[in-house]
Amino acid sequence: MRYNGTVLVAGATGRTGRWVVRRLQHYGIDFRLFVRSGEKAVETFGPEIVDRLSVGSVENDAEVDAAVMNVDAVICALGGNVMDPKAPSPAAIDRDGVIRLADRSKKRGVSRFILISSLAVTKPDHPLNKYGNVLTMKLEGEDEVRRLFGTKDFGYTVLRPGGLVDESEPLMHKMIFDTGDRMETGRIDRSDVAEAAVEALWIPAAHNLTFELIQGEEARQDSFEKFYRDLAAG
Repeated sequence: MRYNGTVLVAGATGRTGRWVVRRLQHYGIDFRLFVRSGEKAVETFGPEIVDRLSVGSVENDAEVDAAVMNVDAVICALGGNVMDPKAPSPAAIDRDGVIRLADRSKKRGVSRFILISSLAVTKPDHPLNKYGNVLTMKLEGEDEVRRLFGTKDFGYTVLRPGGLVDESEPLMHKMIFDTGDRMETGRIDRSDVAEAAVEALWIPAAHNLTFELIQGEEARQDSFEKFYRDLAAG
């Protein structure tokens, strides 16, 4: 086993969150799920998942507190549904929800926080910001994760993927990693985002790193460690 702790997946029934769970299962890593709907989680992962569930909302302090008890790391795949006017706003989920989850995690002694964010969060004029300033809200969530976990005895990784697609299994493409939010466009399979997030649990070069990632040419990979190391080396 490459990581010996227990990992909480927040947003586990979303399309990226589901892949995170699959990759944790692939590597035999112990995990728990924080979901809004237990019924949807059972439908998605099967009845055997019940003992791993924490049901609640990232908008509720007590429910977040309960979810982060007795875990060592969090992989946050939360994301507001900006196309649904009845859904909570990006401010409530992508900013305040992420901040609440990070704050309560640290207070409970969680040592590692991995956040799946988005390409272009530093670009306020981006078209996606027409929808509740979603990218700006994600950036404010990122900033607090870095502040809370970029300290001694803690650590974070913030992943900023390009446009998300569902076209292949993980590890079927070379990756393009970069920092500074310089990528204008690009896409990436959700399976590869999940793989990169899970590998960040044990790859030293991912420690306290914020980076962008898109997929490159098709080529089978054993892992993404090389791309992490190359980025860290500059």
